[in-house]
Amino acid sequence: MRLMAFDYGTKRIGIAVTDPLQIIATGLDTVHPMHIIDYLKKYLQTEQIERFIVGEPKQMDNTPSQSAIHVKGFVNLLKKTFPDIPIEMLDERFTSKMASAVIAQSGMGKKARQNKELVDTVSAVILLQSYMSKP
Repeated sequence: MRLMAFDYGTKRIGIAVTDPLQIIATGLDTVHPMHIIDYLKKYLQTEQIERFIVGEPKQMDNTPSQSAIHVKGFVNLLKKTFPDIPIEMLDERFTSKMASAVIAQSGMGKKARQNKELVDTVSAVILLQSYMSKP
């Protein structure tokens, strides 16, 4: 079964998944929050997900950031809609900056680095890789 990670934003949700053996994290898609449940229902018709990993937005002093309330609502929606799939929260500080750096290092041009959908998807991949590397 796969793991699935979300980089939640009020305009876009970056999504990443692992392969079935949970070795490699890959960017899957970017979806508007209004369409995420339909997207996941369709995805789950063909793939099995063991666990959802959701980025937890925090300030530098470890307190919840302004977007934490939106993420909490998203997590509650996931729990209600998919009660059999456990959810883990993971600190997402710096994932967007790291994603922009990864995109820059990949040799993509400035236009790609400014593509917010790409940044959100790569952020979800970084989040998932972080989760997978936890001891």
